[in-house]
Amino acid sequence: MLTAAITGAGDTVKKNENVPVTPQEIADSAIKAAKAGATVAHLHVRDPETGGISHDTELFREAVRLIRESDQDVVINLTSGGGGDFIPDMDNPYQAGEGSDMQTPEERHEPIGALLPEMCTLDCGSVNFGDAVYLSPSDWLRQQAKLVKDANVKPELECFDTGHIAFAKQLIKEDLIEGEPLFQFCLGIPWGAENDAETIEYFKTRLPENAHWSAFGIGRMQLPTVEEAAKRGGNVRVGLEDNIYMAKGVKATNESLVEKAVEILKEQGAEPMTPQEAREFYSLRDPKGGQ
Repeated sequence: MLTAAITGAGDTVKKNENVPVTPQEIADSAIKAAKAGATVAHLHVRDPETGGISHDTELFREAVRLIRESDQDVVINLTSGGGGDFIPDMDNPYQAGEGSDMQTPEERHEPIGALLPEMCTLDCGSVNFGDAVYLSPSDWLRQQAKLVKDANVKPELECFDTGHIAFAKQLIKEDLIEGEPLFQFCLGIPWGAENDAETIEYFKTRLPENAHWSAFGIGRMQLPTVEEAAKRGGNVRVGLEDNIYMAKGVKATNESLVEKAVEILKEQGAEPMTPQEAREFYSLRDPKGGQ
């Protein structure tokens, strides 16, 4: 399963004009990525005026509508990470300072519940994320997991460090995750798990026997991580959310990154699943309204 992470929420728009901003641009880029071979389009949305982060359900709705009404099939995976960036005010550490962006579990889930994509991300713990803390308390995540389960959407369990795998297994034990779990190893993000072959292999050893997994790396490690994950039988992810260059000084597009990932997979004797193959293999909901 090859995922294209279309836009993300990072400060990348000014660094690469190919990063899509409006719902139309996001949908167009997702469609191009799917035509290039992507199985899944992972979506965030951005403020159309500023290019910055947005959690507006109506922006998600428009992007999803445009993709679903196109003639190009692709599995839709919406972020449920939402607002989780906490930067303490230095004068009052109990209070969020400038640059913080927080949402409740219900607010994070709103686009998922409203639009019912086949998949959504579910972060599995807090992590130091650069100079901020990405804040996801365990009880909040339990609430989100229950909301995702009730919506019959397949959660992709985002693990930025080893403790996140342990917490994901606890959610499974508590019956908040149904079916065969799908883990995502999020590697090389300061200051989470390092991105190297040893870390991928260790993460694999901590998974339940019936689990499936994927891995992605950021920046220059994005494409090497495709190769490492494919060697070990994992799913893969590329896209402008995680990396904006094809090579030093060469700006990427989502479709160019997907094309390169397809080449790497072929070198490993593999090829991307079709969207329908992924729906059947992972028991995903029917995007036309079925369960």
